[in-house]
Amino acid sequence: MGKRIRAQRLGRGSNTYAAPVRKRKVVTKYVAPTRTPLTGKVEEIKHVTGRSSPVAVIQLENGDKMCLPAAEGVWVGEQVAAGGESPIREGNILPVGQIPEGTYVYNLEARPGDGGKFARSSGTYCLVVSHGEEETTVQLPSGSVKRVPHQCRATIGVVAGGGRTEKPWVKAGNKFHHVKARATPYPRVRGVAMNAVDHPHGGGYHHHPGKPTCVSRNAPPGRKVGMIAPKRTGKKR
Repeated sequence: MGKRIRAQRLGRGSNTYAAPVRKRKVVTKYVAPTRTPLTGKVEEIKHVTGRSSPVAVIQLENGDKMCLPAAEGVWVGEQVAAGGESPIREGNILPVGQIPEGTYVYNLEARPGDGGKFARSSGTYCLVVSHGEEETTVQLPSGSVKRVPHQCRATIGVVAGGGRTEKPWVKAGNKFHHVKARATPYPRVRGVAMNAVDHPHGGGYHHHPGKPTCVSRNAPPGRKVGMIAPKRTGKKR
């Protein structure tokens, strides 16, 4: 009998394959909505483990603190405003229904008051496309179009840290420390490089699967590797 393959161990959810959320000390979301507009001051911009964008710590005038993904171009000491009467300026927070069409926004809420769900990683943004009677149409970073209620809040601008993925790793150690903060096992060994006891594609005198790599949707967990129930394989002709 062979060993449990990587897919089975990953599904079990042990510490090896789980994100170290205990290291993430900051919750980045909007505070509860208020009836009156609020102003605040950016106290600090800091790095948070496991998050791709820098985080801006905002001290609000009512005494609350709010941590959000920092906007491109924001600085420590800058004044930001939150509410329907706020000016259209980078870093300000407004209901998406009051933001002009063609504006870049980020940290967009899916439902009013959920704290922000879309466009939160470095360099991302949503585009306000149009306004309807009850909903606003926005284009997400993936290119898909979504409608959200007018009351959903968003921050004007683009998330800081754009171009992060363009920098090469150069050394394997840099990649190791990057994935250590995430639920990504590293390095990832190929199945054909393993022994037969460790993977269905392992074993043999040279690296080859040794059997068809297409498997059924109903295959057991220890066999379900490779191309799972593919519609087609090879070059489309």
